[in-house]
Amino acid sequence: MTDSLLVDRADAVVTLTLNRPDAMNALDVPLKEALREKLAELEHDRSCRAVVLAGAGTAFCAGQDLREHASTLEAGNPDPLDTVRTHYNPIAARLASLPKPVIAAVHGMAAGAGASLAFLADFRIGGPRTSFLLAFARVGLAADTGASWSLPRLVGHAKAVELLMLAEPVPAEEAHRLGLLTRLVDDEQVLDTAQELAARLAAGPTVAYGAIKRQLSIGDASTLSEALAAEATAQTICGRTADHRAATAAFVAKRRPTFDGR
Repeated sequence: MTDSLLVDRADAVVTLTLNRPDAMNALDVPLKEALREKLAELEHDRSCRAVVLAGAGTAFCAGQDLREHASTLEAGNPDPLDTVRTHYNPIAARLASLPKPVIAAVHGMAAGAGASLAFLADFRIGGPRTSFLLAFARVGLAADTGASWSLPRLVGHAKAVELLMLAEPVPAEEAHRLGLLTRLVDDEQVLDTAQELAARLAAGPTVAYGAIKRQLSIGDASTLSEALAAEATAQTICGRTADHRAATAAFVAKRRPTFDGR
């Protein structure tokens, strides 16, 4: 794993830190490849039951490394945005479908694809210095990294149009009001709060959490009958888990359940 992506494990919580602080954690090819590969690995890692995504230094992520992109344009690449298919789409798909909770610790600026990454998390923790900027239109581009899918689900269609077309910064309090941030805490507490929430979720029924994520991705864009069918499938899977059996027995015995994630 490249030094531009740091991986830290604390029990069942894995923290992935974008580690290019001098570039506001802008996403160059080595970082995108490392993130894509690590997410693919964590999808099947049963010892990982929750993921925290963070940024080193004063920013969460400034989005695409535009210096790198400018070099690609100057080189006359016939498909200068092939990185969307090669890197951003696989990363977005993995984040959205990861069968375990994902918490983004959004310390400082999250711009462009960096904001998109945060929006794909299940929870986003920020502080007063947190801000979002859907900067794509500022450089003559449309949205990527799943923002066209995640943003309307968070703020509604009309607000998504406004944020993407006007490309104005969204400060922390407004982001919290809109639902772009799940929790607003002191800046110094952003990462700790994210990791504490991840630890709490990692101790929960993670099979059920994964099923809930799949249900919501279907229910957001399906008919009622399709949503009901997805619910029936999810309950069949969850009903067979050791966690469900143990939690039901604990409820009957009036004691606190312990979940093993299986």
